[in-house]
Amino acid sequence: MSGDNCISNARIVTQDGIVHGSILLRDGKIAAIDEGNARIGQDLDGDYLLPGFVELHTDHLESHFLPRPGVEWPAINAVIAHDAQIAASGITTVLDSLRVGSFDREEEVRRSSAMVLAQALSAARQMQLLRVDHLIHLRCELPCPDTLQGTEQMLSQEGVRLISVMDHTPGERQFTSIDKFREYYLGKKLMGPEQLEVFIEDRKGLNKLYSDNNRRAITKLARERAIAIASHDDATSAHVEEALSDGAVIAEFPTTADASAAAHKAGLAVLMGAPNLVRGGSHSGNISSREVAASGHLDILSSDYVPGSLLQAVFRMPLEVEAISLSQAVAMVSRNPARAVSLEDRGEIALGKRADLIHVRQRDGVAHVRQVWRGGERVI
Repeated sequence: MSGDNCISNARIVTQDGIVHGSILLRDGKIAAIDEGNARIGQDLDGDYLLPGFVELHTDHLESHFLPRPGVEWPAINAVIAHDAQIAASGITTVLDSLRVGSFDREEEVRRSSAMVLAQALSAARQMQLLRVDHLIHLRCELPCPDTLQGTEQMLSQEGVRLISVMDHTPGERQFTSIDKFREYYLGKKLMGPEQLEVFIEDRKGLNKLYSDNNRRAITKLARERAIAIASHDDATSAHVEEALSDGAVIAEFPTTADASAAAHKAGLAVLMGAPNLVRGGSHSGNISSREVAASGHLDILSSDYVPGSLLQAVFRMPLEVEAISLSQAVAMVSRNPARAVSLEDRGEIALGKRADLIHVRQRDGVAHVRQVWRGGERVI
């Protein structure tokens, strides 16, 4: 973009507070922020102007590609549909989470889709079909025999910015209690009690065979390429110590107060789910995002499985946690995630930063996105 663009009569949410005034965009960057209304440009009628959100962990691209079991949607069409939903949610930079590692045939299909989707993202980017910036977050399932090979293949693709190392073995991390694991799976009626016991023993066996070796090899690859590393579902201080030894900079979805406190004290950016906050708790019985925020340990919110949850969480957070202002809540979905993956040119409304912006209107307690700019160009 070239030339100037002025947005006026807005409540501009900056890192330091709210400025009632106008903003000047020049050549895709923020050139001026002034109190008071300019006589030129677009009048936002007192609505909010927020920095574009930066999303580090969303599984939604895969769900567009595989909308139902056995149904595969054309990859580039899946990318375009996902991009539209992301943009309409106020997200201007997204790290699309692609799974690497498979336990069975159905998961192998999903794992192989990672390369297909990465290539479709690249093609859509080259054809200038995308509204927002798309980067890649590899979710590496450690107990799987094909995880390391799949990770090495995916690292050939452009835009890999984050790698998280995950272990969903029964009795580990998200389900440290085997009884809770049984309750969860039996409640979903995915299998009967006898099948579940076989399943548990099989997964424990894979954990012993592959998890430690995969963790060491994959985190080494990430460090060599200066790719940010995230731990996942830390439940204990020992998990946090392991993450630190791996070189992690982000703790995704710690499941206990002890783990979130240890991660925060160690300097890891603690990431929790916005749906958890909006719903009032974790769907799997772990610590709530509100609890982590109230303790002062929350740094980043992720939309996880509901892209629109970021905007809802931003405006709900100051109402539920007195110590957190709107500016601080906005930083959790913009400035903080951007910095965690070294995207220093965006994530806040400040002079010289990229003009990634969202126009938000709030009526009767409901906030919704009206317009979105990426690099100063309006995309919605």
